[in-house]
Amino acid sequence: MKPSERQPSLLAARQSKHSGEAPLADRMRPRSLTEVVGQQQLIGDGKLLARAIRDDRLPSMILWGPPGSGKTTLAHVISEVTRSEFVPFSAVLGGVAELRTIIKEARERRDYHGKSTILFVDEIHRFNKSQQDAFLPHVENGTIRLIGATTENPSFAVNAAVLSRCRVFRLEQLSSEDIVSLLSRALSDDSRGLAAMQEPPHASREVLEAIAVAAQGDARRALGLLETAAALREPEQQEIDLDLVEQAIGGPTLLYDKSGEEHYNVVSALIKSMRGSDPDASIYWLMRMLEAGDDPLFVLRRLIIFASEDVGNADPRALMVVVNADQAFRRMGMPEGLYPIAHACLYLASCPKSNSVGRAFSAAREAIKRHGALPVPMSLRNASTKLMKQEGYGAGYQYPHDHAGNWVDANYLPETLEGARFYEPSDQGLEKAIGERLQRLRSAKGKGPTS
Repeated sequence: MKPSERQPSLLAARQSKHSGEAPLADRMRPRSLTEVVGQQQLIGDGKLLARAIRDDRLPSMILWGPPGSGKTTLAHVISEVTRSEFVPFSAVLGGVAELRTIIKEARERRDYHGKSTILFVDEIHRFNKSQQDAFLPHVENGTIRLIGATTENPSFAVNAAVLSRCRVFRLEQLSSEDIVSLLSRALSDDSRGLAAMQEPPHASREVLEAIAVAAQGDARRALGLLETAAALREPEQQEIDLDLVEQAIGGPTLLYDKSGEEHYNVVSALIKSMRGSDPDASIYWLMRMLEAGDDPLFVLRRLIIFASEDVGNADPRALMVVVNADQAFRRMGMPEGLYPIAHACLYLASCPKSNSVGRAFSAAREAIKRHGALPVPMSLRNASTKLMKQEGYGAGYQYPHDHAGNWVDANYLPETLEGARFYEPSDQGLEKAIGERLQRLRSAKGKGPTS
């Protein structure tokens, strides 16, 4: 049996299903670009992808976007407008052996009938490197045009060789307004939508917006929730209310992958919100991570790093607060452990900020790379033996506590670096006072701070 017989075209597959049996999300798939909602940055008037689809001049491409953003929808549209043979293939269900058969048929189709083949590979990131390599020669010689769909960042999930031969189109998460528009269409469509039901449902905009929020940009999930809510109605009940929507949702499902790109996106949002001194955004992203099941110890580790990297001496208590939060959590566990974690997050977001610590050790590291291991000045060397003293070790060293203010005018750097400034305190929090003291000491040596 040929793969094309085992996997009918997307259009044929949809037509073969009775509208009452296929899920609403499947029945409502757009049949043309004009029916596609959202992604105007790709398929708006004059955009490259829109022109390529309409002219049937598609390059090999990777469609990258979150679940339910329209990757398979665009594939459906392409399958309906293209004059090429459109072959869908799942990286989850299919294997390399089946792929070889598809390539063989595509070669025969090109050589004997002059017809090209578009191979749509859903979840292409599921293929490993060697499996993805199987596409390369056939894309290069024109046997197939490859369309891969993935929720993962192609930079990490797709072979560099495959990626270099494909155009990447990034799909954005659908907005709530986009989702509401899709739901309204599904309610009013009397051939494919819910208006074809014996007892067509109705729903207010408030209800549709609640579904859109719960779906979190996933059109497939939104349509599924609408269909479930409609099915939960009592006999002769037409209106879908918020109670039915709540029953359909059953509980929040956060868009989050603890090992994937979205994990790092949310971590980045947390760090940047704290750095920007926004406690409201910080606590939101913190709870997004914890509610999605992230490891609280991972979160605390990020907070500890932040306390030195982004607060430093502007508020030295920040490091103590978050280290104490880490210790408290380890004793308390969940859910009570949320208190010290949130405590630390809000403190870090609200206190003054400085990155002077990181700049200081980076500047010192750069000096070491540039000058190597410079000799320790003789006055700073440890004179632990008589010979060392005879050689001048420790000569000229003055004990600061023997002088007024516990300070003495002396050089503590290698001679080559004398006068260098690695630590330049900011004017934030306690560091402002630290900077003022260092300014007085440096001025006393007759050397103002360097730029």
